[in-house]
Amino acid sequence: MTANAPADINQLQELAVAAPDVSYLPQTWGWALLAGLLVIVVALVYWRRRTHWRRDLYRREALARLGFIEQHIDDPAQRAQAIRELPELLKRVALSIPARESVAALRGEQWQGFLQRHAASPLPDDFAAQLASLAYQPSERVTTAHLRELLKVSRQWIEAHHVAV
Repeated sequence: MTANAPADINQLQELAVAAPDVSYLPQTWGWALLAGLLVIVVALVYWRRRTHWRRDLYRREALARLGFIEQHIDDPAQRAQAIRELPELLKRVALSIPARESVAALRGEQWQGFLQRHAASPLPDDFAAQLASLAYQPSERVTTAHLRELLKVSRQWIEAHHVAV
């Protein structure tokens, strides 16, 4: 190649890639320990959330059923059945709570006391009596406003009741 000859692209050659001067792997055992701890923490958080999610399955199912009841209180053909299902739903939720006391036989003041002990916020003083009257009272005598208030209190209790583990 002469000094006066123009540069040609075909004369270019690829450069050899040099080996990295520094390894990409961590050089101290501290990073491996930190990675191991991170894996353990992530596994524990996953396990705890999954356990909590599975333990609250009954609560999600009850809320879905309560939504079904709320949809059917305006339908005259299904109103009576929906009204009578509300006290039963709350009793089933109470039976699903992993508590030490027997819930199936509770009624009246004992049932009110149980609901109040497990409630996150105060319940009406006659909440259990109102629920019991729904089972026997003709559906025409129950006002929609009163029923909606009972459904609201029931939803709050189902969503936020305390569960002793």
